[in-house]
Amino acid sequence: MVLSYVGFLAAFRTGGVDPVFAGLLGGLLTTWVTFIPCFLWIFLGAPFVERLRGNARLAGSLSAVTAAVVGVILNLALWFAVHVFFDEVVTLDLGPARLAWPVWSTIDAWAVALMAVAIFTLFVLRLGVAGTLGICATLGFAIHAFV
Repeated sequence: MVLSYVGFLAAFRTGGVDPVFAGLLGGLLTTWVTFIPCFLWIFLGAPFVERLRGNARLAGSLSAVTAAVVGVILNLALWFAVHVFFDEVVTLDLGPARLAWPVWSTIDAWAVALMAVAIFTLFVLRLGVAGTLGICATLGFAIHAFV
């Protein structure tokens, strides 16, 4: 998404044609060349990966890659959670590591409430992702408009 935005802005600022048209074209082109190679690797490589699962050495490597991907997704989810639920986040320097730490007094109660609604609709009402997204988006727009 960031690359698509950068492609939009680069084309928007280039000039020569209508900036909005150029920006949309640049954003679409950037999105195309970013995602198509990934999908090709997935669609063309998936049958071979399934055959490789039978090989003990390669199965271990694939498990390590899967664990690494889960770790990256978890890290991203925590980063977004901290930056969405808190208005202020400070950086703690722990030697070679840096940790984003929330300022607890700046918690966004509305964001936490939307998270609670999302958990309730997903796990108690079992509405699914589309229904939950629709409800939370509507509530988010209402909160933004009226609060």
